[in-house]
Amino acid sequence: MPNLTFDFAGRTAIVTGAARGLGLEFARLFHDSGAKVFLVDSDAEAVAQAADELGAVGVACDVSRTEAVEALVDSVVTGAGRLDIIVNNAGILRDRRLWKLSDQDWAEVLDVHLGGTFRLTRAAVPVFREQGYGRVINVTSYTGLRGNIGQANYGAAKAGIIGFTKTAAKELAAFGVTVNAISPNAETRMIGSIPDQKRQELAAAIPLGRFAAPSEMAAATAFLASEEAGYITGVVLPVDGGISI
Repeated sequence: MPNLTFDFAGRTAIVTGAARGLGLEFARLFHDSGAKVFLVDSDAEAVAQAADELGAVGVACDVSRTEAVEALVDSVVTGAGRLDIIVNNAGILRDRRLWKLSDQDWAEVLDVHLGGTFRLTRAAVPVFREQGYGRVINVTSYTGLRGNIGQANYGAAKAGIIGFTKTAAKELAAFGVTVNAISPNAETRMIGSIPDQKRQELAAAIPLGRFAAPSEMAAATAFLASEEAGYITGVVLPVDGGISI
């Protein structure tokens, strides 16, 4: 982990999709920087284990269900007294070519990625407005800009998150709330599962010549959540080694 100097003492953060991968790294950095962190995931066993590892709080929650998300925010505010940061990272994949996608494949991916981002942000807004402060960081994707074969549902969800981010940024700015997104390109389990030759070809197409460490994605997310980034809103930050140039 780089020697970072973020200070989130006194802040409370919710990170979704936090049982593993990028979400866990986001939560780890917030926790190590002094925040009270609630790790949220639909996998109850995995999120409990991840939270125990950090010494944080794990919550099982399906972000595609409005009542579950509203109960999550209520419990966090009741337990911590405030809510300052939300990171909308929860996601699933149902990859198939367009003509093989079922209505269920489409709806489930949209409901978790885009719907989850909407639901948690909406539930947090009353708290943010009362405080006059809030940070929302959404996780989108290069696929949301350029598309990818077999991922019409995922690409549509990630493109929707970009539009949602920009609109929410305009609507919430008056209340001291910033809304931004990152578009990551990191070493994840999905990248690790790609055959070596194909993986090398993909890395060669990145101007910096490599996939990022998950901690580099966490650093970008923490910056957008920081006090120092208070004049940045509505931005989609490509943390991708230049692949989107």
